[in-house]
Amino acid sequence: MKIRPLADNIVVKPLEVEDKTSGGIILPETAKEKSTKGEIIAVGKGRLLKSGKFLELEVKVGDRVIYGSYAGQDVKVDGDDVKILAETEILAVIQK
Repeated sequence: MKIRPLADNIVVKPLEVEDKTSGGIILPETAKEKSTKGEIIAVGKGRLLKSGKFLELEVKVGDRVIYGSYAGQDVKVDGDDVKILAETEILAVIQK
């Protein structure tokens, strides 16, 4: 996939949503919630400061993150569904 986000934008590939509840009930497609977890596949250069320097992003490619339900923009790149977010829309990094 060839995509390069600008500034402090980040491209995230959403992780698959569980299709079963903790009790073992299989959920139909219409009952599944949107994923709020994903893996970062591309990051921008960083936020441009008034001084003309770039402030590097806190996240990097390969990090798994949690973001808000309605954060970012859903786009399709090379047939894959991805989400483009600003760094400020990321709520947390999932520790391994």
